[in-house]
Amino acid sequence: MPHTQAVSLSSIQSPADLRRVPRAQLRGLADELRSYLLESVAKTGGHLSSNLGTVELTVALHYVFNTPEDRIVWDVGHQTYPHKILTGRRDRMHTLRQMGGLSGFPQRAESVYDTFGTAHSSTSISAALGMALAARQKGEDRHAIAVIGDGAMTAGMAFEALNHGGVEDCRLLVILNDNDMSISPPVGALNRYLAQLMSGQFYAAAKNVGKTVLKGAPPLFELAKRIEEHAKGMVVPATLFEKFGFNYIGPIDGHDLESLIPTLENIKHLQGPQFLHVVTKKGQGYKLAEADPIAYHGPGKFDPAVGLQKPATPPKTTFTQVFGQWLCDMAEKDDKLVGITPAMREGSGMVEFHKRFPDRYYDVGIAEQHAVTFAAGLACEGLKPVVAIYSTFLQRAYDQAIHDVALQNLPVVFALDRAGLVGADGATHAGAYDIAYLRCIPNFSVACPADEAECRQLLSTAYAQNHPVAVRYPRGSGAGVVPAADLEPLPFGKGEVRLQGKGVAILAFGTLVYPALQAAEALGATVVNMRWAKPLDTALLLEVAAQHDALVTVEEGCIMGGAGSAVLEALNAASVLRPVLQLGLRDEFIEHGDPAKLLALQGLDAAGIEAAIRARFASALACAAVPKAA
Repeated sequence: MPHTQAVSLSSIQSPADLRRVPRAQLRGLADELRSYLLESVAKTGGHLSSNLGTVELTVALHYVFNTPEDRIVWDVGHQTYPHKILTGRRDRMHTLRQMGGLSGFPQRAESVYDTFGTAHSSTSISAALGMALAARQKGEDRHAIAVIGDGAMTAGMAFEALNHGGVEDCRLLVILNDNDMSISPPVGALNRYLAQLMSGQFYAAAKNVGKTVLKGAPPLFELAKRIEEHAKGMVVPATLFEKFGFNYIGPIDGHDLESLIPTLENIKHLQGPQFLHVVTKKGQGYKLAEADPIAYHGPGKFDPAVGLQKPATPPKTTFTQVFGQWLCDMAEKDDKLVGITPAMREGSGMVEFHKRFPDRYYDVGIAEQHAVTFAAGLACEGLKPVVAIYSTFLQRAYDQAIHDVALQNLPVVFALDRAGLVGADGATHAGAYDIAYLRCIPNFSVACPADEAECRQLLSTAYAQNHPVAVRYPRGSGAGVVPAADLEPLPFGKGEVRLQGKGVAILAFGTLVYPALQAAEALGATVVNMRWAKPLDTALLLEVAAQHDALVTVEEGCIMGGAGSAVLEALNAASVLRPVLQLGLRDEFIEHGDPAKLLALQGLDAAGIEAAIRARFASALACAAVPKAA
């Protein structure tokens, strides 16, 4: 028998190349892909555990299906690095999540193989169903495949799509990638059901008997298959998904190519909506990530031989950590406080709160809409819910924020993490719109702390109110102002003058107070730390407007409808005419990159703020004096 030289990963420039590889060599190719993935992410940082877990599934999908004609939609999308490597982007992996480089998520503009842009969870089945029905309407014979994790399957949108897809005759395949993990440990009844299935031996034993003992006796083998089919409805979630109208297949080992490939090839020839349940392991093939998939979910750069190490110097305290400490301290003081997160315990800084107050901690899974209305129900009964949620994820519960919280004027505190630009995660995760979409809602207030100390104080202020309040703060650390140990609040709806100058007054919202101060030192301008986008400190605004020739608003949020717009509205209502320059995020989606560089490109660093003011208000600056501290 002639010797066949092993195919190397470097020879795979597209899935068409992959489909020419002898099946016997796929195991070695998958191992090489996993090694390359680990080395690549260790150099750039990025999502690791989830991608190590999808190597074999990715190989099998591109091997069996005719991509990109057959559409694959990845949910959430942070597990697509093997997909990117196999679809012609291997040589660009060193640019991952960097400005001008590859996105950490699927992007339609990046590759024809990225059929749908994802990054928020639980959208895949809806999108894939749309693609499948479009193919049916256009008379095209192609498949649409949604790959969804067990964490993402907890969201209502996934079940809405299943409810629709099960009654349609189309080439839709839903693959449940069951790794017993989303980002935080998974929660809920569905996950418990899947966990019980995986730990049960009856179904596995029935399958093994059928395969190994009875295969030589066809009549008995057929009988065993029928018994198995009858039994699995009692043991596996077949009945659940089949009631939706899907043909359920599984569970199978998602790391066993000898199971995956024949199963997918058989599914290709089945009619109607199909549901394949695969079991994978996050961090597969890298022992450190297998042992701690949360730590290796999204690491920075590291040495794979050593693993993650504690930094030599302690990092600065982050806003997330400030919130986590405040939450524990306030819970110690008030037993009515309840903490809620939609599957972001670690990301929102709630690990210690969960440990210390488990009976007052609720992780509702990837279900932002439920999280907000659940908080409203708690507030109706006299409790004080605090919803820890990313700015970009609150967008998913906008109707609930309006209809269930604000309309009833319930005292829910929203701790809005990741407000503003988020860097490597890009446009899908940037909290660019919360000021604009919250300040227009009656009864809602929006606080914008300038630094870590103000963040703690404004959280206390928000907690003391009897109506909904959002406190927005960015990812990472700020100016490094150490918070006080007490829980003293700041005055509600009041700002402060940070630096007194002449001619031009800069009204800064949030952490951009600090670059505004640097710009003002060079300009001789005044700086006002506004603190609140709503209610606006109108008295302070009118006082400052009366003393200056021009005003500048600065915010790390969208200009359209943002805090600067609130200033213009207030001036107009008071019949005060002053030229106003609005600085903020332009009307565009801002892609991934270093946060400081992205802010500079938006003109929101000290140099950019100074340059914009000089260009617009040269005459007003001419009379400016050297500034002095307020």
